[in-house]
Amino acid sequence: MGERPPVLLLHTGGTLGMRRDPDGAYAPAPGALAAALARLPELDRAPLPELELLEFEPLLDSSDMRPEDWQRVADALVERLPRHAGAVVLHGTDTMAYTASALSFLLQGLDRPVILTGSQIPLAEVRSDARENLITALLLAREGRLREVAVYMNGALLRGNRCTKVSASGFDAFASPNLPALAEVGVEVAWRDASLRPAGEGGLRSLRLRPVEVVALRLFPGIGGATLRQVLQSPVRGVVLETYGSGNAPSRDPDVLAALTEASARGVVVVNVTQCLRGSVRMDAYAAGRSLQAAGVVSGGDMTAEAALAKLTVLLSQDLAPSDVAARMAADLAGERSPDL
Repeated sequence: MGERPPVLLLHTGGTLGMRRDPDGAYAPAPGALAAALARLPELDRAPLPELELLEFEPLLDSSDMRPEDWQRVADALVERLPRHAGAVVLHGTDTMAYTASALSFLLQGLDRPVILTGSQIPLAEVRSDARENLITALLLAREGRLREVAVYMNGALLRGNRCTKVSASGFDAFASPNLPALAEVGVEVAWRDASLRPAGEGGLRSLRLRPVEVVALRLFPGIGGATLRQVLQSPVRGVVLETYGSGNAPSRDPDVLAALTEASARGVVVVNVTQCLRGSVRMDAYAAGRSLQAAGVVSGGDMTAEAALAKLTVLLSQDLAPSDVAARMAADLAGERSPDL
């Protein structure tokens, strides 16, 4: 690929490439990113790679991203990535963890870096975190060491399906609570080689998404069976249940468990993840958790809620029986959960 192997720069939208609209609010603007990049002379010299910029139409604030947009990104990567050393996907931070998780499950046979990045302040602004995030992501994407989907922000390269947004305003917007960073970037890049995934096999390809109803429900004190039945009714096929502590739910009200049991019996796949930022679901630790097991709820281990929802969406889009979806939700497919949980 020469001295400067090309990197695909896929611009989906998000703060990094925004500019202010007439009312002074940040908004996606076609061509704004290309204009801002033209003012960065360092992009024209090594060690930065040559770039191919692909700008989506329309550009989206990430709060508008939907599963069909995950598919668009995956398809663009399948088409173009084989001609590049890697890819950097510019994305808004609000739903970046969902998209990164979805791509980790959709993309099969990935053998080079796909790094999502963004910023809290646009690149066009005088004071911004965008420049460092973009330049470092491009440098990491030209290396062959990474062979998976990752998120880079503020000096940390995180596995895409292990990260979650933890700050609405700080530059350290993301954390990976249950898996250390794949690399920490300071004066040098400190890689954790033992944590890196091997290259995929069989050539790059993407699974297909279909319209499926998947919801996330956070338990709260006082939730009742009637509320659960409303959420769990058809056409819902999958639920990410965000429970207390190590995977506990109310057991004092038998109607809550009855509603979950009825849904599981109908083929609704209910996945249990913890509301806590760190730690994992262990449903055999407490009687309140064992009652969920008896109701047919699947343990999500130490998956983030974002990874669980994206994974459930991808699996339910395939031609799989509910029991097969449940079994794969309990397994580690792309480094999204610790295999012994």
